Amino acid sequence: MDLALLRTFVTVHRAGSFTRAAALLGLSQPAVTSQIRTLERQLGRPLFLRQARGVTPTTIGDELAHKAAPHLDALVEIAGTGLNDESSVRTLHLAGPPEFTAERALPSLTELTGDEGQGLALRASFGTAEEVLDGLAAGHHDLVVTTARPRGALLSATPLCDEEHVLVAAPSRAGPIDPEKPSRHGEASALEGLPVVEVHESLPFVSRYWASVFDARPAASGAVIVPDLRAVLACVTAGAGLAVLPRYLCRTALDRGDVVELHRPPVPPLRTYVLVVRTGTLAMPHIARAHDWLLRAAADWC
Repeated sequence: MDLALLRTFVTVHRAGSFTRAAALLGLSQPAVTSQIRTLERQLGRPLFLRQARGVTPTTIGDELAHKAAPHLDALVEIAGTGLNDESSVRTLHLAGPPEFTAERALPSLTELTGDEGQGLALRASFGTAEEVLDGLAAGHHDLVVTTARPRGALLSATPLCDEEHVLVAAPSRAGPIDPEKPSRHGEASALEGLPVVEVHESLPFVSRYWASVFDARPAASGAVIVPDLRAVLACVTAGAGLAVLPRYLCRTALDRGDVVELHRPPVPPLRTYVLVVRTGTLAMPHIARAHDWLLRAAADWC
């Protein structure tokens, strides 16, 4: 079986589209289509179902991708770095949400870089869960940190750590609110009068907190919307309103008294982060090293 055909097949499988695969491979779409048809003729089975938007792999297509993709990735790795592993500097392409990646993952992984490190170069990208998982599947990233578990056999996820969410505001906004008083049955009227600082108009963090803790939906709308949790914390500290933030991100501000907890539920809401790789790529030493390093570092993040 022609390795070039397999490479095209795996790229289409990961991209979910002949058009996107063609762009990734530097080929024309008709060339990609022709190669896939050739491979299907050789196997005597269809590999993809053509749809209005992209393609969906058949069962045979999924099985072939699961078997072939790790070996093709390993061959690309060998071609890119040569055979002298001891002298090669490997590049790890990491992706994840900007705040967690910047505050947690990158500071831990930088210990593997530099002259006294273990020969690892880092390249980081930020994006939504959908964006980074699509990029991983397409081969743009080696390792992804996300809260969304991928489906299918092409990507493999390992639990990393739990993120505790806390409801905070500046002391001037908290006023007489008793953090122990609001109950699950909706005794949160004092909180409803405060403006909300969030990352999106849909209030994803506040809505999840209200549903989990108060079994209700927040009545407020966003007063400040800014797509970065670090900017949310800055606005809250300045007195813009309340916000729901990861404890790791606002721990220092809480310790200094810049912000205060508005409520302390018996069981705080949690969100679980996972490490995701393409199935089989943990056989590559630099990806396995970074993967293991982050898992060990996460033990101290609680």
